[in-house]
Amino acid sequence: MLDVCLLGTGGMMPLKNRFLASCILRLNGHCALLDCGEGTQVALKMSNFTFKPIDVLCVTHLHADHISGLPGLLLSMGNEGRTEKLTILGPFGIKEVVRCLRVIVPGLPFAVECVEMTAEEEHFSLAGFEITAFPVHHRVPCYGYVFEALRQGRFDVERAQAADIPRRYWNALQHGRTVEADGRVLTPDMVLGPARRGLKVTYCVDTRPIAAIAGHAKGSDLFICEGTFGDEEKRARAVETRHMTFREAAKLAEAAQPGELWLTHYSPSLVAPEPYMEQTRKIFARAYAGTDGKRTTLTFSKDE
Repeated sequence: MLDVCLLGTGGMMPLKNRFLASCILRLNGHCALLDCGEGTQVALKMSNFTFKPIDVLCVTHLHADHISGLPGLLLSMGNEGRTEKLTILGPFGIKEVVRCLRVIVPGLPFAVECVEMTAEEEHFSLAGFEITAFPVHHRVPCYGYVFEALRQGRFDVERAQAADIPRRYWNALQHGRTVEADGRVLTPDMVLGPARRGLKVTYCVDTRPIAAIAGHAKGSDLFICEGTFGDEEKRARAVETRHMTFREAAKLAEAAQPGELWLTHYSPSLVAPEPYMEQTRKIFARAYAGTDGKRTTLTFSKDE
């Protein structure tokens, strides 16, 4: 199962019922945090998540509304007794930003490793996810992220028996481990069928609509996308600031065909997104207005 929760859905500045940009994914007890706007640690507590399982923080870009919550988050992690390393992914400059923000939280009891991304596309295996980062179109270097929970094939008893593999090694092979025994090297591919469909979440904020977003979001179970402006009359403002309208986000979803589209990263002037959703759903029917605390649990298909 993959738990997804929007912690903050605001852009630029918080409102009384809306924290700044942040989202968390939880898979098999490990968590990936996406952005860390002001109020993230409070939103985590309100949503009944804890700090300790967060293995990786994926920062889209270096604007304050996406990273200003980091000092408080690091302090809370340390106060909860964390000793495991935290990995932070982000565009070039993330190391210096984190170094400066850590001035007010020195002496952490855990290591912080910053990975700066500069390539057109980067891949990581972290927190149980296969993570793909790809550049989008904002005023500063900015990345979208794809998170995939892969699923291995079914254990094939007949293949194991035909290969004369002793039953005592089946469990290890089924869990992806290679076994050296009796002068043989036994590998998982000897007993597992074709890989089954996994789970996929795409997260993309602070960008103009570009084809690469729809391409990466294709086949996602959930596509979380910015919708800074609900009113299409503000499209010129969206172009100027390198953001999107609800309609533009829905057109990307129409091309990508995810299971659901969640809109997020609203302008402070957009107090209520719901009135714009009827028109949005005429383009993509499975579109929903994200709210702080909105969550879902994605499950692997039983038929595959």
